[in-house]
Amino acid sequence: MFGKVIVVATLLAILYNLGAGLYFMMVEDGSSGRTVGALTRRIGLSVALILFVMLGIALGWIQPHGVNG
Repeated sequence: MFGKVIVVATLLAILYNLGAGLYFMMVEDGSSGRTVGALTRRIGLSVALILFVMLGIALGWIQPHGVNG
């Protein structure tokens, strides 16, 4: 259960940073690095989420199943 909460919270943070990057790209003139910062955080969170899922599967916290399973 705790692993699912971490995954959902991380996905929400990824979506927030994606939206923030879009907002900064549309509103600002490009002189500040806020767009780059938001998109960099999104990539970092995505990599961290993939690594967490891999670790969870390796340690048995997450049980993968098939499509029909």
